[in-house]
Amino acid sequence: MVHIRINDLENYAKENHVPIMLKDGIGFLTDYIKKNNIKHILEIGSAIGYSSIRMSLVSTDIKVTTIERDDIMYNKAKENINAFNLDNQITLIHGDALDIELTDKYDLIFIDAAKAQYIKFFEKFKHNLKDSGVIVTDNLSFHGLVEDSSNCSRNTKQLVKKIKKYIEFLKDNKEFETEFMSIGDGISISKRK
Repeated sequence: MVHIRINDLENYAKENHVPIMLKDGIGFLTDYIKKNNIKHILEIGSAIGYSSIRMSLVSTDIKVTTIERDDIMYNKAKENINAFNLDNQITLIHGDALDIELTDKYDLIFIDAAKAQYIKFFEKFKHNLKDSGVIVTDNLSFHGLVEDSSNCSRNTKQLVKKIKKYIEFLKDNKEFETEFMSIGDGISISKRK
């Protein structure tokens, strides 16, 4: 049994440039899960398993399904989930979320994967949301670049444009009402109207 701690994951992410949720962002999310008695979670984008591990540690009766398409990230997430002994709470799926069909319904869907695909993820997985459920999205500030992308590369500007488009999509959505929080790297919480 490997002895591993949360800050080992945080250090690994920092050293290997793996984007994980900022501390106040994950703190907010885990508090939200606790306060709202959330039990079934779907996460789009596992990376190294950091947020699914943090969400699972809120309570032993929480079940997280998380999807990761990158081979290296998937293997690292699997290793970390096993090291925390959470394989009975976390189901890790290897593949592209847009190709995966799920029939379960979730209390919370957490989108933290390819920013350019946020609208597609939202549209695809809203059908897996319980009526009273929420869709939480991270990185809507994208390190402050959504507010000011003047000194960015062309690729980053394209990405920022897609994030802005997603924010507009949420604001104009007839089906969902969204609250935007300037916590962490910018979080939104969308509920059915």
